Formats: sequence, structure tokens, C-alpha cells
Amino acid sequence: MATIATTFQTFQAQGQRQDLVDAIYSIAPYETPGIKLMPKVGCKATLHEWQTQNLDAAADNPRLQGDDVATFAAVTPTVSLNNRTQIIRREVIVADTMEAIDKAGRASELAMQKLLKGREIRRDMEFVIFGTNKGKVAGAAATAPQLASALSWVATNDLLSPAGSPASPAGDGTNARTDGTQRVLDEALVYSGMQLAWTAGGQPDVLMAGPLNTLKVAGFQGNSTKFTDASSGKVIQNVKIIETPFGEIMLVANRFQRERDLWGLQMDLWALATLRPIQWKPLAKTGDAEKGMLITEFTIESRQEAGNFLVELMCGAAFGPLRQLAFLERIHAPPTSREVPRLRDDHRCLGCVELGADPVPL
Repeated sequence: MATIATTFQTFQAQGQRQDLVDAIYSIAPYETPGIKLMPKVGCKATLHEWQTQNLDAAADNPRLQGDDVATFAAVTPTVSLNNRTQIIRREVIVADTMEAIDKAGRASELAMQKLLKGREIRRDMEFVIFGTNKGKVAGAAATAPQLASALSWVATNDLLSPAGSPASPAGDGTNARTDGTQRVLDEALVYSGMQLAWTAGGQPDVLMAGPLNTLKVAGFQGNSTKFTDASSGKVIQNVKIIETPFGEIMLVANRFQRERDLWGLQMDLWALATLRPIQWKPLAKTGDAEKGMLITEFTIESRQEAGNFLVELMCGAAFGPLRQLAFLERIHAPPTSREVPRLRDDHRCLGCVELGADPVPL
């Protein structure tokens, strides 16, 4: 079969419209489970302060009948703690021509960039809190103030590696911890952490891990119910809730924390304290472009660090073969009678960028 020589084909034609899908696709993650599950409070100064109180140790306390009080025990004062606020920002500049042209996938380039930068700020916040190991910095004219990350607070119940030269932080946000030699996670470490936190008076409800250690926890056998769903051909293992003698704890994966850390968190013993919520600030127009910045200022409270635990773990390829991968196609949470924190896809609590009159969820 041959084509007649004078057939007009697309190869010679001019004026063909571009077939461009009117959408933009991205899988860049922006879930921030740590700050989603934390209580939210406001703060009114760059030095955010709060108080903690402990009880005297329990004691055998017999008294005589009709005994008068001659002596009084000293009152245990509260402990004052504090953290510094940290400023995070993302800048945007869009040429007026870029804003004016007809674009695919978005009506306004500026609006889309605001949305993207807002998501990036939320990722930055999660990373600062759980992905860095640092103490607070007061700041100066040429030094940016910095908050003390979560790793600088947990000192009482940090299960350090037996190898290397690990060292706990002071537990008041003043200094970073010293990491030891990494080790493989097992169930006993989680149970030990739960026991230590419970003994101190806490009840951790979130077990937060990076992706590799999430897989490791998912392979625990003590709390799993493994069965095959004949209709789908999938092997299912229930490992989302771990039940221990000291309470239930929900497994949550976090992309932005350090892989070597396994957190046992009682979420109401933490808080995200915001001095300035995420907001869009236009900058002075000095040329043929619109520019501005998304900015926020915040810190965290560690209300009782002893109610949490931290396990120093192995990360990376040193895990060895993950024999659990064969059945981790699907993870279902078993029913539980105890209410545990829920991850809600509600972004308005943290950051809404004003685009016109209505806030747009990030």
C-alpha cells in the first residue's frame, strides 16, 4: 500500500495546535505527621516559656493519732523551660509577562508558586523539629535564632546504642545529643521504651519512624495477624497498632525525620507554638515582576520529656534483607477500643496562604 504523493499530511502542515494537558502532576510528598499531631498554641515573644511540675516520690507515711504538725516538707517549685522561635521563609518572584501569558495547568503562576512554597515551608518545619539535632540559639544581629529540635529534649528515656560514645542531651534544649553506633531495631527496644515512659508517668501513643524502620516495625510478629485475602490474592498483616503491657501505640511513618531515630511520643506532651503563622508578604515592586515571600516564626514546647522515649537505631543498607517485604503489600489497622491520634488531611491549622479573599489550604 502506498500514499498518493500529493496527500497533505501533518508533517507539512503549519498552525497545528499543541496538545498539552491542562494539568501539572507531582508526587513530591508534603505530609507532615509530627506537626499535624501536635497540639497548637500561640506564643507572644521570641523566647517562649512554660513550666513543669513533678510530685515527690511515693513513701510509707504513717502518723500518730492526734499528732500535731511540727515540721513541713519543703515545697517543690516548678521548673521553668523555654525555647527560641525560628524564622523560616520561602521567596517567590514571577515576571509580569509570565503572569500574563496563557498557561497550561494553572491560571496564575504567582498563585501556584505561593501554594508550592507553602508546602515547602511545612516540610521545612517538620524537618527542623524531627530531622535536625540541635540546641536552641538565641541569635544576634548577624546570627539567626534557632529553636531547639525535639532531639535535644528527650534525655530521660533515650535508649542509646551500647556501642560508640553516645551521650544524652541535657533535656532542656540547650544542647544536641551525641549519636552512637547504629544498631538493628527489635521489638524488645520498643517494649523497653514504653516501660520507661510509663514508669515516669507517660503513655506514648505515636511510634514515629523513617521509612526503613517503619518496615522493620511492620515485620514484628508479636502483634501481627497474618492472613490471606482470597478475593484479592493479597497477604495482609495488621501492624498499624502495637499493643504492649503499657498501652497501645500507633505506627506513623515520617519522611522528614532522621532514619536512625525511632520516636515514642505522647503527643499532648508537645506543642507547636506559633508567633507568626504562615503568611504571604508582598515585597516592594522594583521592576517588571511580582515578588514576595511566605514566612512563619514558630517554636516547639517539650512539656514533659520523660513521658516520651527515643531509640537509636540502624539506618540505610545495613538493615540486611527485609524478609517482610513479601507481605507488606497492604497494611490494615486492627480495631482498637482506645482512641489514638488520627492523621487528618486538614492543612488549615498550620498554613493558609491568602490568595485573594479566601485562604487556600496548603
